[in-house]
Amino acid sequence: MAKKNHDNSKNGVAKTNAARLLDQAKIPYELIPYEYDENDLAAQHVADALGEDINQVFKTLVLHGDKCGYFVCVVPGNCEVDLKKAAKAAGAKKAEMIPMKELLPLTGYIRGGCSPVGMKKPFPTFFHSTAKDFDVIYVSAGQRGLQFKIAPADLISYVRATVTDLVAE
Repeated sequence: MAKKNHDNSKNGVAKTNAARLLDQAKIPYELIPYEYDENDLAAQHVADALGEDINQVFKTLVLHGDKCGYFVCVVPGNCEVDLKKAAKAAGAKKAEMIPMKELLPLTGYIRGGCSPVGMKKPFPTFFHSTAKDFDVIYVSAGQRGLQFKIAPADLISYVRATVTDLVAE
């Protein structure tokens, strides 16, 4: 069942904590609302709802490495993170996706609304190298049904991310 975001603010979209953080840092972005489906939180659904190229719609994944603890990978929506590449980037021998039940207590975000901006605490963050191929990319703005449209260089700089190859071939 799709939900619509209703609010009385000037553009009809409620600001998320992640948006307020970017405002404080004076980083330009657009908040782009879309209809989401509880039963289909896949990035392809988001790209279709936005009418955008899936390669420009990035998903935020949280992993745990054996030697480095928690870290974040931001990869194109149509790609799978390569756990070996992600572990290597984070300085670990192995890494795995965190269990879904850990996402909210760890980051403050729920599945389908996890943003690389404004997690409960800063984690090492890695963006897949194709992010730099675009003038703008889309990432979650911190809630389901809302994306940031943002220059990747601004976002990468703000979250102090490393850009590297993260996806499975």
